[in-house]
Amino acid sequence: MDQTVELEILGLSSNHSQSGSFTLVMGEVGGTRRLPIVIGMFEAQAIAIEIEKIIPNRPMTHDLFKSFAGNFNYSIDHILISDMREGVYYANIVCKSSSKVVEIDARPSDAIAIAVRFDAPIYCSAKVMAEFASEYIEEEERKEEEKSTPTKRPASGSSKASDSLKDYSLDKLNQLLEKAINNEDYEKAARIRDEINRRN
Repeated sequence: MDQTVELEILGLSSNHSQSGSFTLVMGEVGGTRRLPIVIGMFEAQAIAIEIEKIIPNRPMTHDLFKSFAGNFNYSIDHILISDMREGVYYANIVCKSSSKVVEIDARPSDAIAIAVRFDAPIYCSAKVMAEFASEYIEEEERKEEEKSTPTKRPASGSSKASDSLKDYSLDKLNQLLEKAINNEDYEKAARIRDEINRRN
């Protein structure tokens, strides 16, 4: 692909300036530029649970897209954040079958939620990166990582919740994990999963 930059997900944090929204921080692979994208709560949750490898009780919309594509023998070649107009990012999902390639217009948040499910690369046009990405020096990056990471939990009560989880046996933690997933409480499920992983 001409004039594109490969990106990776660096962090996901709540957006304090827009209630109910999140900032997804994309980083240039092998570079220092960062591209922040404001996304909705549902898309943030869809990206986070896939990064955390939490299996929801019932398929979410992006999981449904993956099943649908797989059953019709389509795969995702890559996604491309192609443009930014009037404060809105535009993206394309590039789908491939054995006989053709199809580009589908999508919001970047949906495209990225789908990309993480297919383990597909994420690209951005060089023009968008040049105009809207910013350079991060190491100190700024350290501060950003402290407040914005893919596994970041809300501050309120999260440390207390983690402490109380240490008192449970592995069997009990697995029961709590199943209950949290059944209740679609993915935030709690992620904390329990973290505690289980710490013991393994």
